[in-house]
Amino acid sequence: MTIKTILLIDDEPTIRELVQICLHDLVGWKVITAASAQAALQHLEIESPDAILLDVVMPGMDVNTFLYRFHERHSTKLIPIIFLSVIADWFTSQQLQQLGVVKAIAKPFNPLTLPDQIICALGWSVQSECESVL
Repeated sequence: MTIKTILLIDDEPTIRELVQICLHDLVGWKVITAASAQAALQHLEIESPDAILLDVVMPGMDVNTFLYRFHERHSTKLIPIIFLSVIADWFTSQQLQQLGVVKAIAKPFNPLTLPDQIICALGWSVQSECESVL
C-alpha cells in the first residue's frame, strides 16, 4: 500500500495526537492536523491530502460552511471526507451522500481498528477484508 496523506480536522488536541500516532504507527501514513476548519482550508491551499477526517462539532466555522467552501474549490472537491465525531450516528447514509461525505466514524473509536475503517470506507482495500471491519 502506498503512503497516504490524511488531513485531520479536530479541535481536541488529544484526539489529534491519538489519531496521528495510530495512523502513522499502524499504517505509516502522513497525518497533517488542523485545530479548526479555517486552519484546514489554509492547509488545503498548499497540501492535497488523500483523505480528510473531519470532526463535526467544532467552534468557529460550522461543518456546513466548511463543506460548502471545500466543495466550491475546484482543486479539493474530489478529496474524500470522513466524519469523525461523537454525533456520527446521527447521520444516515443518504445525508452523508448529500453532504459529499463518504462515511461517519463515531467517537470514541478504537485506535487499533481506525486505519482499517478508513481503508475500507475509501475502498483502499478489497471488499472481503472490509466486511469484518465495518
